[in-house]
Amino acid sequence: MFYIDLDEAVELHNKHRFFSVNKWNLFSLRDRDHMIFDAPGIKSNIIKYLNANGISTGDMKVHLLTNTAVLGYNFNPVSFYFCFDKQGKPVCVVPEVGNTFGELKPYLVGNENLQENTFSKRVKKEFYVSPFIAHDTFFDFNINVPGKKLSIHIDDYKDDEKIFMSHLSGVRMPLSDALLLKYALRYPLVTLKIIALIHYQALKLFISGLPFFRKIEFPELQIGVMQKWKS
Repeated sequence: MFYIDLDEAVELHNKHRFFSVNKWNLFSLRDRDHMIFDAPGIKSNIIKYLNANGISTGDMKVHLLTNTAVLGYNFNPVSFYFCFDKQGKPVCVVPEVGNTFGELKPYLVGNENLQENTFSKRVKKEFYVSPFIAHDTFFDFNINVPGKKLSIHIDDYKDDEKIFMSHLSGVRMPLSDALLLKYALRYPLVTLKIIALIHYQALKLFISGLPFFRKIEFPELQIGVMQKWKS
């Protein structure tokens, strides 16, 4: 995954052979893979979303943790917008959750939910993510502001019972052409692998007889979908 200061994206595009912005490359950061609110560019769109939700954004820095497109293909189960004031203090984080139908939904976690460098908030999902988890469950976010290491937990709760656990962890590495090429060879077509494994695991769960929820069920529990990805 990439952790990109969105103010530096074009500079990274110009500096690195294997990284581009809105152009085909080994790794490509593309506006169309993220929320669109009729503003130009990824940062402008997240700023528009924050303003609409009462967040002051003057001189705000936004760092995006995300998968980029790999050789033109991208799938992001979740990306994270980490937002900082001009003193570098965390203001909020916005998890941008995606599903296999090409839909996206943001969840705002403000600094009132920040303790000891970790954003924590439980919110009603109201979004169709997995066919094996009911629509009316809750996401429980525990998101550390990235430093040298990354630690993010997103668990699912139903009726105050934890029913699903997920954890994203990593170690920060410097961005360089040599490292980009190394990881492209070590993890080839990683975004395609993600979507393939999601469907493989779903098939195993379906065969095992796990209860299955269809997307067309409970439309009243699918609220706030912001954008469909564009091919």
